Amino acid sequence: MTIKISVIGTGYLGATHAAAMAELGYDVVGVEVNPERLEALREGRLPFYEPGLDDVVLENIGNGRLRFTDDAASAAAWADVQFLCVGTPQQDGSKKADTSYLEAAIDALAPHIKQNALIVGKSTVPVGTTALLRERFLQAVPDRHDVVFAWNPEFLREGFALEDTLHPDRVVIGVESAEAEHRLRQVYAPMITEGIPFLVTDFPTAEIVKVAANSFLATKISFINAMAEVCEAAGGDVTLLAEALGYDTRIGPRFLQAGVGFGGGCLPKDIRAFAARAEEIGAGKALEFLGNVDDINLRRRDRVVDLAREAVGGNLAGKRVTVLGAAFKPDSDDIRDSPSLAVAVLIKDEGGVVTVHDPKAIPNAQRVQPDLNYAEHVADALRGAEVVLHLTEWREYRSDDPAELKSLVANPAIIDGRNVLDAELWKDAGWTIQALGRTV
Repeated sequence: MTIKISVIGTGYLGATHAAAMAELGYDVVGVEVNPERLEALREGRLPFYEPGLDDVVLENIGNGRLRFTDDAASAAAWADVQFLCVGTPQQDGSKKADTSYLEAAIDALAPHIKQNALIVGKSTVPVGTTALLRERFLQAVPDRHDVVFAWNPEFLREGFALEDTLHPDRVVIGVESAEAEHRLRQVYAPMITEGIPFLVTDFPTAEIVKVAANSFLATKISFINAMAEVCEAAGGDVTLLAEALGYDTRIGPRFLQAGVGFGGGCLPKDIRAFAARAEEIGAGKALEFLGNVDDINLRRRDRVVDLAREAVGGNLAGKRVTVLGAAFKPDSDDIRDSPSLAVAVLIKDEGGVVTVHDPKAIPNAQRVQPDLNYAEHVADALRGAEVVLHLTEWREYRSDDPAELKSLVANPAIIDGRNVLDAELWKDAGWTIQALGRTV
């Protein structure tokens, strides 16, 4: 019998997970309460950009394995496995994670949930959340001990989300019953057969593993950006330093790219929430260093503004500045905590006339920063610019011909905030190029 799966919440995580489960052959329903998003999903239109995902969604809607609804009650009564994929944003005025959407999902499911169902959390949460949600569930329906819980953290990379779901580096499940483990082994049987590591843990370990992974990655990025600050002061080259460090097999080259820093909907909020939760459970000192990681990351944004100011003679007021990139990373339209947009706003606040270009993220950027100028084409964004900031490493920016672009700008000065442009090529074309942590 085919396993019936519901996915509660069809944002970035939920829509990807629902599509992937349908692709594996399960019958899947995604629950979405936003009417506009629900209509789009039913038509196979994703409310975000993720390479290749729209084709999988359309195919599985067409073959009947994937559908979307706003009726959480019917989904709860129908599905054998309920995946919770709602957001856990940073609380307003606090560094803590907001778990109210998870609590609302439990409240909606509890009165209607199918006999012997499995509830599986995938959202990134503070340690202790699974036990609290189970307690909340049993308070609502005290006699429903047939329903079991598990936590199954996601490890998606935007731009590679479908591949990371169908062929992950590992699958981690936190369980307290053999039944929950058995059911999830059934769900993830294709991964287990493929030889992907399948780790079974307790609830707290499964909850910690995602924020621990993100904290490690954030620390590695901030470390190389701290080294960039040292290189700038000492006259060194952080890209050569990173290359030398990366050959050490204990360190490795990944996430040693110095630049304007990390952003997005995960790393910034996760390190803050992790530190806040550690403080609550008496382990605050263990994660004090994450405050420094956050500070180093934010300082890189200020450094780009400093370089832009220097490039136009010391005062940004009235200067035309082009920002290449609005998304926090390429192959995404996600502008949450985007370093690019943060820099653009800082420059605007100093009186700069900022024009932003991005291949995918302009509609999202316009919604949150309507006071910036936006251009649909790179040429329009560059026209008349007195300094250009390369802040999201889209492939098309690296492939542009700097000699052709020079004719568009008022002053051929570019700041490579990602350390990926061919500096010699740009200099040979007549540009002045600066980068973070190195002299070019």
